[in-house]
Amino acid sequence: MVRRLLQLYVGLGLYGLSTAMFIRADLGVDPWDVFHLGVALQTGMTIGTVIIVTGAAVLLLWIPLRQMPGLGTLSNVICIGLAADASMALIPELSSLPVRIALLVSGIVANAIATGMYIGAGFGSGPRDGLMTGIHARLGWSIRSVRTSIEVSVLIIGCLLGGSFGVGTVIYALTIGPLIQLCLPWFRQKPRIETVPQPERVV
Repeated sequence: MVRRLLQLYVGLGLYGLSTAMFIRADLGVDPWDVFHLGVALQTGMTIGTVIIVTGAAVLLLWIPLRQMPGLGTLSNVICIGLAADASMALIPELSSLPVRIALLVSGIVANAIATGMYIGAGFGSGPRDGLMTGIHARLGWSIRSVRTSIEVSVLIIGCLLGGSFGVGTVIYALTIGPLIQLCLPWFRQKPRIETVPQPERVV
């Protein structure tokens, strides 16, 4: 249990760090962060605050979908936003293009590892993933269709609000799925198998 909790919170912290890395790279962020940045730009809130408020709002949409949040779900709402704001304070704005490209690539890899860690800990999905699976369960739409519809919607809204869309957004969309698939088996917690002692053989 302690190992799983440690994995959960390290994963969520790393996810927040990866979010800050995308933003400081300034080459485009993932669809949800395009939305978060757009809202932050229009409201004056920090990116972390927007992530927390958005996560809480999405969690309310679980109610009609009859989804049940877990510890990981509630922790996701709070911890990623706090970690993102803390990381934004630590990572300076960058002007060198090679450094920004390196930061973007590192951020995508860190995001995949972070996702594998918090999902693999087994404490429940994040609010956005739960919204996707809830719509799938209630309406019978394919996971791919639901995810695409949600992410295209938040991407369009985010762009209209002034969020950062760029080549990094496209690279993230093309690479994050395979990277998470690669990382998840590393962190998936396997149930312990109790060994039963065998009786000694009598000769």
